[in-house]
Amino acid sequence: MTKDNILAGCRILIMATDGFEQSELEVPLQRLEDAGAEVEIASIDDDDITGWDEDDWGDEVEVDLKIADVDTDRYDALVLPGGQINPDLLRVEDKAISIIRAFAGAGKPVAAICHAPWLLVEAGLASGKRMTSYKSIRTDVANAGAQVVDESVVVDGNIITGRCPDDLPDFCDAIVAAVADRRARA
Repeated sequence: MTKDNILAGCRILIMATDGFEQSELEVPLQRLEDAGAEVEIASIDDDDITGWDEDDWGDEVEVDLKIADVDTDRYDALVLPGGQINPDLLRVEDKAISIIRAFAGAGKPVAAICHAPWLLVEAGLASGKRMTSYKSIRTDVANAGAQVVDESVVVDGNIITGRCPDDLPDFCDAIVAAVADRRARA
């Protein structure tokens, strides 16, 4: 297996809705596909979702399935893009939170960047973890019991957190490494 297809045979779920940070969905999607993974996008309904690109609405992304139809057993990892709007909308969706808990409980990598650690807080996964996030939600993450650090990416067990779009290369590398490592141990 070459480095380019290190994740061949792996399936990864990206969960997002309108207002996701454009680069935080598109860059991991491309990087994971380049590594050989099959990546699917789940959202609240099956309509295309629209990203937020810096200071205005961005591009639409096609949704593969509804969050209500996700079977976590079919996937090797979960990626949660940030943006201010996306995680705020998802954290009030009970099914979205139960999916995050199911991935974490199964020991599968759960990766959240920027504002998406809000979802880890809502799922009760922050307490006792070493994490990073976008600077505006660090107090929220700390109040949930996490040890918050200012680093590009933090891996604590199967929880991967990233700070912001500038850190996407490190964030994506950490996801690929975690999925490849879990696969090697299986």
